[in-house]
Amino acid sequence: MNPETVSFLVVGAGTFVAAAFALTSREIVHTIVYIGAFFAGLATIYFLLQAPFLGLLQLAVYAGAVTILLMFAVMVLRKRIFAREARAFLSVGPSVVAILLGLVLVDLALRAPSYVAGPYYSVSELSQNLFLVNGGWLLLLGLVMLSALTGGVHLARETRKAPTAKGVKG
Repeated sequence: MNPETVSFLVVGAGTFVAAAFALTSREIVHTIVYIGAFFAGLATIYFLLQAPFLGLLQLAVYAGAVTILLMFAVMVLRKRIFAREARAFLSVGPSVVAILLGLVLVDLALRAPSYVAGPYYSVSELSQNLFLVNGGWLLLLGLVMLSALTGGVHLARETRKAPTAKGVKG
């Protein structure tokens, strides 16, 4: 087994463990930290696959911005999202499926031929395609994400008492 495969398997296992901890954590802040570790592991996998542009995007956008946004949302809302009585572990069925899927992925990784680098892409062409040609779609995606964030904040805020009809003249 070559060193690239070994490093891919080690990083992949670490990323899988971070994702499992994110799913089973009882504290929201710990969950966010594990999600950040998962995103960083995914960026490392991109770097191992010789895709540095995707790796940097993963680090900047997800491991950086999204993780900070989630932490900021928890600080602003000042609410406990998960109760202390929440279950600490997944039930047996999903855990067995996740373990089997992990074993299948390891088997596929061990049987796969060694990675051969393909033709390199131009980062400037990719960025022009992303921001000039498809800039409208990127803007629309941002607006959809902003509306989802606004809806999430609205749903998460505490329930306010409705005004009474005492002062209303009819």
